[in-house]
Amino acid sequence: MNSKTITKERLAGMMDHTFLKAFATHADFDRLCREAAENHFAMVAINSSPVAYCKTILAGTGVHVGAAISFPLGQTAVETKVFETKKAIEDGADEIDYVLNIGELKMGNTAYIEDEMRRITDVCKSRDILIKVIFENCYLTKDEIRTAAEIARKVKPDFIKTSTGFGTGGATVEDVALMKSVVEDTVRVKAAGGIRNWEICSRMIDAGAERIGTSASIEIVQQFVEQGGK
Repeated sequence: MNSKTITKERLAGMMDHTFLKAFATHADFDRLCREAAENHFAMVAINSSPVAYCKTILAGTGVHVGAAISFPLGQTAVETKVFETKKAIEDGADEIDYVLNIGELKMGNTAYIEDEMRRITDVCKSRDILIKVIFENCYLTKDEIRTAAEIARKVKPDFIKTSTGFGTGGATVEDVALMKSVVEDTVRVKAAGGIRNWEICSRMIDAGAERIGTSASIEIVQQFVEQGGK
């Protein structure tokens, strides 16, 4: 995909419109869902508790509800992540973004990471739900990013994702390109964390990102149009 040839419609359809704050209220979700529907974004990215509420608001709009699982630390047992995933799907989630166990990855426990990824991916794919795996790259070495991406290439979730946006750093062009180089066309890449304008967003797209997670979705699309995008 090339940011120079993308259309406004296609760009909007790549946006995971995000509000994951601890203090979120129904008023925040009302606004988030209204904005997503008005702008034809791909998804609203929320924590798992308000999934049913947002699903009702977005009924008939075509906008997906995405649940963040074991967010933002990833430090819950696989069984807990599987339970939370199933509950979010029962509540109406169309997409799942889960945080892998960063500590297990850093200890080199690739069997654990593969088992976790496979179990959550199987739950989602058996229910026709889109699944994204969050790496949280700011805590990982390049070799660890590559290892996680190699596991994903084998397991085949729908997306691997750079960041939660709650770590010490967000998406980088270098990391998106690295992830894409490993998974190639077997898995897509989502860039998230610190993407607040069209300039940064365009660089992520050119590096291989096919979804963008951001709370600045409206501003990014507006900037795209202001800079000549159609």
